[in-house]
Amino acid sequence: MRQTPTPQQKAERETWVQWMHAVAEKRDEQAFANLFDVFAPKVKAYSLAQQPGAVMVADELVQEVMLKIWNKAHLFSAGKASVSTWIFTMARNARIDYLRKNGRFVSEIDPEDIYNQQVDESQDLFSAVQQKQLQASIQQSISLLPNEQAQVLAKVYMEGKSHQQVADELSMPLGTVKSRVRLALGKLEVMMRKMQ
Repeated sequence: MRQTPTPQQKAERETWVQWMHAVAEKRDEQAFANLFDVFAPKVKAYSLAQQPGAVMVADELVQEVMLKIWNKAHLFSAGKASVSTWIFTMARNARIDYLRKNGRFVSEIDPEDIYNQQVDESQDLFSAVQQKQLQASIQQSISLLPNEQAQVLAKVYMEGKSHQQVADELSMPLGTVKSRVRLALGKLEVMMRKMQ
């Protein structure tokens, strides 16, 4: 669910629109430098992947996207999209083009996932998508555990109860709770490794 922007975020976004118009209408280098300072790190984080050489690819994509911003600022319309959406659409397209040209470089993050991610614009989108994927993987793995192990794991890690509290609540020996937690964590680790 998309969060309502704070007054500070609204002001920040309006400033981005002003900078974009300054670049489009006046070729304002300072406005472009300001956009670069805000968006280059975000585009780089979006472009990074857990692969060798990803940093070089990310830097290349940042340069390509920022050059497109400079050359295509006149095409930006605040009525159609926010500045960040417009920029990340270009980043998404540049990344897809790069991946098509260089099939050897594959990311576990699908560009569609980032493009469709609904997070606060101040968040690192790449990390948010990674976190979402990790949560989905963990939930899927937990659903594959035996019920008694999943139940104990949920009480300890999701409800924040101590092993003793869980033992008391389920009327079972403390050793059994600890054993089930240990077995469940071991199985989760194996399942998570297989998913990577």
